Amino acid sequence: MQIKNDTFRRLGWSGILALVLAVLAACASPITAKVTSFNQWPADAVGAGFSFIRPVDALNDLEQQAYEGRVQAELERLGMKRVTPGQVGRIQVDIVTGNGTRNKQFREAIYRDNYVYHPPYRDGAGNVFGGFWAPDQFGSRYVGDRIINRTVQVSNLRLRLLDSQGGTPGKPRAVFESRAVYEGDNEDLATLVPYLVRAVFDGFPGQNGRVRTVKFDGKTGEMLKN
Repeated sequence: MQIKNDTFRRLGWSGILALVLAVLAACASPITAKVTSFNQWPADAVGAGFSFIRPVDALNDLEQQAYEGRVQAELERLGMKRVTPGQVGRIQVDIVTGNGTRNKQFREAIYRDNYVYHPPYRDGAGNVFGGFWAPDQFGSRYVGDRIINRTVQVSNLRLRLLDSQGGTPGKPRAVFESRAVYEGDNEDLATLVPYLVRAVFDGFPGQNGRVRTVKFDGKTGEMLKN
């Protein structure tokens, strides 16, 4: 949409800023996940079979099964195979998701419109024009910050991979643990989990004890390079 110069003059700098912010708000924001991972991944796990550890109360949970499907796709991409239902794979997968809110403080910049007085003047024909106030051509002035409180959504996914060959009988050993956390505007957990799963498996198994940030384009779903 083309905006004429006279429109900008009527809006003033504060109006222009509000217009720009409105346009930016219409664009989907990136989805960001903070990921913390630990691993002692066995070198001979390539091609291993895997199964899911599912709580008794989640046996018929379609939502949980959908999340498992996302993890299964990532494990198969890494060369592993899901065992026949009812069997226990060498790698046992434990998935836990959570959703909540918390209060968070943000620092917000404050801008003040600055007006400049233009004194009366006479043109070449002798016509006199009265003085007037107009927005400063240099725009609004930064005058400081203020602290605001906002409730943000906190969604997380915890993934554990246990190796039944790496521990004592009946007690598989954890070989990969990762937690991905999203903090931001309200989003359905079902919408976020695919991103959190991809974030967990990004660069798998990765550096032990590393904390990293993974971002996705909110419109295309593509992973953004930091």
